[in-house]
Amino acid sequence: AMPGATPSGSVAPPGSAPTAEISVLTYNVRGLPWPLANGRAKALKAIGAELATMRRYGQQPDVVLIQEGFRGEVGDLVTASGYRYWARGPGRSQKASGARPESGKRYATVRYPSFGEGWGKFTGAGLHVLSDAPITDVEDTPYRYCAGLDCLANKGVMLVRLALPGAPSQIDIVNTHLNSRRAAKVPVARSLQAHNLQTEELLTFINAHRDVDRPLLVGGDFNVRNAPDRYDYRSAERPFQVVSEFCSRAVNRCEGQAVDSPAARPWLRSQDLQAFASAGPVTVRPIRIETLFGASKSGPKLSDHDGYLVRYRLSWDPAIVAAAPPRPPVELRPQFRSGLGLKVTWRR
Repeated sequence: AMPGATPSGSVAPPGSAPTAEISVLTYNVRGLPWPLANGRAKALKAIGAELATMRRYGQQPDVVLIQEGFRGEVGDLVTASGYRYWARGPGRSQKASGARPESGKRYATVRYPSFGEGWGKFTGAGLHVLSDAPITDVEDTPYRYCAGLDCLANKGVMLVRLALPGAPSQIDIVNTHLNSRRAAKVPVARSLQAHNLQTEELLTFINAHRDVDRPLLVGGDFNVRNAPDRYDYRSAERPFQVVSEFCSRAVNRCEGQAVDSPAARPWLRSQDLQAFASAGPVTVRPIRIETLFGASKSGPKLSDHDGYLVRYRLSWDPAIVAAAPPRPPVELRPQFRSGLGLKVTWRR
């Protein structure tokens, strides 16, 4: 729980609607292998230590969404951080599932072999979800389409279902990492085409796997900074609202984010986004925004991204919840993939 905020699962005063809160950190940790990056094992361990320090003060995020967690030292990060539940996204050899976008039929899989296309996958997606609340289910898939050096990783999307204490229903949380722009080292038009196809796959995945009667949170590295053509693609079809866009309006003030003119488009100032959707009897809205792991006097940044933390408030009408048909009890079980090991581990 954050300082000054209501802890997750807290009870509202008599006469008001019951509420629960959840804080979600999305963080691209730049866990790249050598020789693509140096010193990353040490940095990952330092991130775990920082999360452990936050935990000692009761300030740890309830959920952490990690991107670029390619290295084995992510396990050290998880162990140090103290999170009980850890889910991993698509593995290196995992194949895409779900319907293929119609527009993808015209996309040449290999056009720039000098820049990683057609080499195969050297790593998994690098996606991880850490949680204090139980993770009860996991769905994931790699994306079919990629451009340039991004093709060396099996980038994709994952959805975890959480049993949030104090809330009347479970909650679905999505973590993803989309194709980079100039870092892909291919023409921008090529990386844009791959990004657009991944966006279509992302929307198809969410619509196929989310429970429309449960709240939805989304986070990740969307690679949309200063790229309105990427951000705007299929935006009308999103089953969620982007936090930075929602909070920029005066009517939706969120602590930690300044109200801004829509023309300024503050949501294009970062690669990283979070988003949300209410569902069933539960209303969700962001209430606080914070940046973590930035540069400080104690040392350099631990990644080339800042951590992006959002606290959400869930509220509901108890009469509507009471009238809803009962759901089966939450079942905690390991999720197995054939030949790929566990999707979820937890500490007993």
